[in-house]
Amino acid sequence: MSDNSDQRNNYKYFTPITTRWMDNDIYGHVNNVVYYSYFDSVANQFLIEEGGLDIHSAEVIGFVVASNCQYKSPIAYPDKIDAGLRVNKLGNSSVEYGIAIFKQGAETASAVGTFTHVFVNRATDKSVAIPAQIRTSLVILLT
Repeated sequence: MSDNSDQRNNYKYFTPITTRWMDNDIYGHVNNVVYYSYFDSVANQFLIEEGGLDIHSAEVIGFVVASNCQYKSPIAYPDKIDAGLRVNKLGNSSVEYGIAIFKQGAETASAVGTFTHVFVNRATDKSVAIPAQIRTSLVILLT
């Protein structure tokens, strides 16, 4: 990730997310594991909406093989947030996304991370080339 990975202008696709009461932990902020759910949501929403992924019957699907998150500042219910998405690396069968979580209106992220999908044949679980329509959508997000 670049040094400016925590700045909103380094992301090309956004989806709004409303935090939920259950996202908060005993310390009064969104629990660390919930951020991975946000990461999964923005990446898959992009694949469905922009890449044409049919999550129920597509022959090729994406498996998460790696993820990480660095927490910069807390968020808490009832914050409204934006999840930003970009593509850091695009291979033949894999993509590494850069993802950031921003409080709505904030230019600096509360959390940043990466999320890697390897595309596989649903029936065999063997890696395959990223389908053309998905690849075309991902190229637009390359940084």
